[in-house]
Amino acid sequence: MKQRISFRLREYSPRDLLIVGLPLLVLVFAGFWLASRFIQPAPPDTLVLATGGEGGAYQSIGAAYKDVLGRFGIRVVERPSAGSTENLEWLRNPEQAVDAGFVQSGSASVQEGDTLLSLGSLYNEPLWIFYREELAGENGDLDRIAQLKGRRVAIGGAGSGARHLAQELLDANQIDASNTKLIEQGDLSLVRAFAARKVDAAFVVGPPQSAVVWTLLHTPGIKLMSLAHAEAYTRRFPYLSSLVLPRGAINMAADFPPRNVRLVAATATLVVREDIHPALIGILMQAMSEVHSEPGIFQRPGEFPRATSADFPLAPEAARFYKSGKPWLQRYLPFWAATLIDRMVVLLIPLIAVLIPVTRFAPGLYNWRVKSRIYRRYGELKFIEAEVEADPGKLTRAEWLERVDAIERDVNHMSIPLAFSDMIYTLRFHIGLVRKVIEKSTTDA
Repeated sequence: MKQRISFRLREYSPRDLLIVGLPLLVLVFAGFWLASRFIQPAPPDTLVLATGGEGGAYQSIGAAYKDVLGRFGIRVVERPSAGSTENLEWLRNPEQAVDAGFVQSGSASVQEGDTLLSLGSLYNEPLWIFYREELAGENGDLDRIAQLKGRRVAIGGAGSGARHLAQELLDANQIDASNTKLIEQGDLSLVRAFAARKVDAAFVVGPPQSAVVWTLLHTPGIKLMSLAHAEAYTRRFPYLSSLVLPRGAINMAADFPPRNVRLVAATATLVVREDIHPALIGILMQAMSEVHSEPGIFQRPGEFPRATSADFPLAPEAARFYKSGKPWLQRYLPFWAATLIDRMVVLLIPLIAVLIPVTRFAPGLYNWRVKSRIYRRYGELKFIEAEVEADPGKLTRAEWLERVDAIERDVNHMSIPLAFSDMIYTLRFHIGLVRKVIEKSTTDA
């Protein structure tokens, strides 16, 4: 009676696929996990920006940045401050929720362990020294800071960059609280202080379009000092540059100012924390380019922003922006889509690195796994045949055949993919050959 053929032919073997595929899947997931250690989270939708005082340039620039970043879906929270020095203190303090802030060059003394980064220079920040017209008397206009000794001088509010710069220039002229009344006051309150005759002179830092500078320039009885020592100050304080306010630059029809005015200037910079999301740096750079690239009294078209930083190292993302412009994807895609693709690329790298060898070696491993089960039965069959040839009387014919039948039963119950069915039929044929060898070489004892 012929044995019933019961071995199962399938398109694939789930057991072999699992044995081969599971380690490879673990390898792929390990690659993803490793990549996830380096991938940045999605950029936040809020940026906290430390600006400045009422009527100051930092306040108006912060409002301009808010409009630009709003187009990218980023909400800017403006945090008013006393100015540059206080902004820097907040950026250094991890307990302060501040991502970026405006800082005046020269007002930051780099400390050990600083992790702040600069995004570059934004514009020139001239120092304007205003004084009451009657201070000059019959001697003409004042042109030296030393002439303010003994007067009531407003040096900017506490925590402002104006105060820091004023203090350095006053010290250079041997003016201090022992010989001059120094008043910590700035912003638009200076206009009221001049009107109330509470101050004789004031140091103000900012562009000409800032509210306090523009108001004082047009206030009767208030004059602007042209610094005779402007060039000397730039030698002593390298972060300063010498500027000239050209005659008629403020109001050409009124010929104001009536002469060239020599000034010194720091530069405004945008400083960020090291852990700020790189995508936010990218859109901040675009905001800087849009807001500060226009020509002005003290700058040519496209002169700002520029990749200079007096106090802190330039952020790598900012350096790439100055070299190549905005990221390639953001030139053609919305901000959210470009950042999503950037993040996905980090995951694609290990995926490609792992899948290429996996797709090359997985089929071979699978074939080896299936064939090894068939070859194992060939080994058992060959071992029986060798034993029969060596000592056919070791077992009875029935016992030899039972061993062969056991191999055949095992083969008949194997789950084999269709692609390997020829090997199964060949194995069954060889089982029949060994059975004939047994029948020929043994007796029924």
